[in-house]
Amino acid sequence: MAKVTLSNPPGVHSPAARYSQAGLVEGAGRRLIISGQIGVLPDGTVLEAPEEQARQALRNLVAVLAAHGMRPENVVKVLVLLTDRALLPVWRAERDAVFGEHAPCSSLMIVAGLADPRFVLEVEAEAIA
Repeated sequence: MAKVTLSNPPGVHSPAARYSQAGLVEGAGRRLIISGQIGVLPDGTVLEAPEEQARQALRNLVAVLAAHGMRPENVVKVLVLLTDRALLPVWRAERDAVFGEHAPCSSLMIVAGLADPRFVLEVEAEAIA
């Protein structure tokens, strides 16, 4: 199994939110790359409220992890796309509810739009087991 060490090394600014500057993966293991997840239910229903979309996108992410025998603690990197900077508190609250104290490496972008104009956020991830 791979060993993952998340860190915030000296000489680099402290993260402004709950994430790590680096993730070192050592040893044998499995790597799972997860496509961007959005606030859409399994039946294809697009949720309207930003909070619901964030919650469902993370539920979808957790479902993909589980299908591969992994949990949120296996995530080493996330990329978050938001269509509005005002969604930052929403994203952070939902992220913290799923990841707790686990702080994977993270990049976050404010974008003009996503594949469907109803989508307000998208999150992709990489996990190691």
